[in-house]
Amino acid sequence: MKNTIFTGAAIAIITPMNANGSINYGVLGEMIDTQIESGTDAIVICGTTGEASTMTDDEHLECIRFAVERTAKRVPVIAGTGSNDTAYAVKLSKEAEAVGADALLVVTPYYNKTTQRGLIAHFTAIADAVNIPLVLYNIPGRTGMNMEIATVKELAKHRNIAAVKEASGNISYAAKLIAECGDMIDVYSGNDDMIVPLMSLGAKGVISVLSHVVPKETHDMVQYCLDNNFAEATKLQIDYLDLINSLFIEVNPIPVKEAVNMMGVNAGPCRLPLVEMTEEHKAVLRAAMQKHGLIK
Repeated sequence: MKNTIFTGAAIAIITPMNANGSINYGVLGEMIDTQIESGTDAIVICGTTGEASTMTDDEHLECIRFAVERTAKRVPVIAGTGSNDTAYAVKLSKEAEAVGADALLVVTPYYNKTTQRGLIAHFTAIADAVNIPLVLYNIPGRTGMNMEIATVKELAKHRNIAAVKEASGNISYAAKLIAECGDMIDVYSGNDDMIVPLMSLGAKGVISVLSHVVPKETHDMVQYCLDNNFAEATKLQIDYLDLINSLFIEVNPIPVKEAVNMMGVNAGPCRLPLVEMTEEHKAVLRAAMQKHGLIK
């Protein structure tokens, strides 16, 4: 087994925006500090939740640099550097390493997609170009691509491919993944509603959206699993299921940004094509937040 990047609960952090759509680094810094102080074990910057797909190259790199400097080695920083253009992903990954990222989160190619052989070539090219570990990101609901178990097993042989963020939502696939590859590569849950199920099978933690609103409780849920106290972990998983569902009632990160704004943190708007939540969905989210004492 390669060195583990982190064990526990990481946050796939949003990118706060000013009213004019520019990045609000002041709020981002405060959010990073709050997460670390609340027990969050790693910061994932410029992932899907961070709206990286709408950033310019300069913004993307500056966000990674800022997160590295603000985190100041308190926890690992994992930088999203995935692309459906392998050459661009290589370039961005090398730049992220140069500004101090501890690891990279690299999604499967989307839209143009590829074959399983293409996935191996794509991820190998990126892993060959850097000297920090990669987290493969499997989220077929967004990309239209699923990594086959045999593909993960082959990629796990690479010295720099250390983990998988598994967000297929398919517990059978996740069980097979861990059963066949778990001694070669770490697995993290990419779905907040499946933290306990995946950790019961051997996952090392979660890359979470829920952590934005209940960072301590998300960390505690994972820690209970690591301590083999699945009874207490399950209580938290079930208790927060309604909140988790409300955070995904529209396309992520629309609801979680709204939730953070409801809590009085100036997260600002999302960038187009993401638009404001409907009033009906805001009411559902607000009710869940109120039930858990997060807002009045």
